[in-house]
Amino acid sequence: MALVLTEEQSMLRDSARGLINDKAPVSHLRNLRDTADSDGFSRALWKEFAEMGFSGLLISAEFGGSGLGCVEAGIVMEEIGATLMPSPFLSTAVLAASALSLCGSQAQKSAYLPKIADGSLLAAFAVDEGTKHRPLDIDLQATHSGNGFKLSGAKAFVVDGHTADLLIVAARSAGHAGEPTGLTLFLVDPKSRGVAIERTAMVDAHNAARIEFSNVAVSADDVLGEVDQGFIWLQRILDIGRGAVASEMVGLSQEAFGRTVKYLKERKQFGRLIGEFQALQHRAAQLHIELEITRAAVLKALQTLDTDVGNSGGVVAVAKARAGRTATLAVQEAVQMHGGIGMTDEFEVGFFMKRARVCEELFGDSNFHTDQLARMKNY
Repeated sequence: MALVLTEEQSMLRDSARGLINDKAPVSHLRNLRDTADSDGFSRALWKEFAEMGFSGLLISAEFGGSGLGCVEAGIVMEEIGATLMPSPFLSTAVLAASALSLCGSQAQKSAYLPKIADGSLLAAFAVDEGTKHRPLDIDLQATHSGNGFKLSGAKAFVVDGHTADLLIVAARSAGHAGEPTGLTLFLVDPKSRGVAIERTAMVDAHNAARIEFSNVAVSADDVLGEVDQGFIWLQRILDIGRGAVASEMVGLSQEAFGRTVKYLKERKQFGRLIGEFQALQHRAAQLHIELEITRAAVLKALQTLDTDVGNSGGVVAVAKARAGRTATLAVQEAVQMHGGIGMTDEFEVGFFMKRARVCEELFGDSNFHTDQLARMKNY
C-alpha cells in the first residue's frame, strides 16, 4: 500500500486543519491553562467536532458513525498535534470507540457508540497504575460478587478521566500482576459508589486523572469482551491509541520544525541571517529527514491497524518509538535554535516541548517499544 494519502483523506485533513487552526491555535491552550478551566477543553468546540463527523470516524454507520479507519483518525490527531489542541478525541473517539467496536456486545454498542458519535458522551480508558506504562502489571482487583464483580485499586494517568461519563477499566480478575491471562475489561459509571476521581495537573496543561476504586460494584453486563480474556483486546486497543499518539507527535514535530525554519530565515546575527550558517542548515536538514522517515513509519502503522490489527504490534512499536524520538529531537532543536527566547513561557515553543514529553510517555516510551520489538523478534 502506498504511503500517501488518498484524495478523500487529503480532504479530511484540510477540513480538520481549517477548523482546528481557526478555533484552537496554541493561544487556546494557553487561555485554558491560565484561566484554570474546570474541563480543560472547549465543549463547544467538541460539539463542532461531532457535527463535522470527527467524533464518529471509527464508529460504523450502523451506530451513527462514518465507518472510517485509523488512518483517518491519525490525520485528525496530526492536526490536533500541530496546535496542541486539548480535546477528548483520543480518549473518546479513538480509545473508547475502538474498545466498544472491537469487543463490545450488541447491547453495549447500541447504548454507547451513537452517543460517542454525536458527541454527547465522553469516555476514558483506565489502564496504567504506576509511573510507567506497564499493561502486564495491572493489579486492580476484580473480585467475583454475586452475578458481578467488585473493583478495588487505583489507576493513574487516565487521560480525560475527570470529565468522563463512562470509564473503561482494565482489571485483574484472575492470576497475578505480570501475567497476560486473567485480565478483564469493564464498563464503569464514574458516578458509581466507591469511585473517587482526582484531576491531576500535567506539565503540558492537558487533562489526566487519578481514579480510585473502593469495592465498586459492576454487573456481568458491564464486562467488555470475555472474563479473564481481556489482554488480547487490551493490546489491540492500546496499539490503536499508540498509532494515534504517534500521529499527534508527527503533527507537533512538524509544527515545531516549521516554526524553527521560519525563525532561521528571519533572525540575524553578526549581520547575517542565522539560517545562512552551515551548522544550523545541517541540523535542520537532518531533522527534516527524521521527520519524513517517521511520518512514513506512522502512516504504515495506521494502515496496518486498519487491515490487520491483530498483527500490528511490531509496526506500531516502530512508529511509536520513532515518533517519540523524533518529537524529542524536534522540540529540543526548536528551543536551542530559538536561543534564550525559546526558554520563555511567553514564547510558544516551550508548549510543544512539554506536550512531546507527555506523549512520549503515553502508552509506552521509546525504550518500552524497542524492548517490545526485541521480544517479538526473540532477541
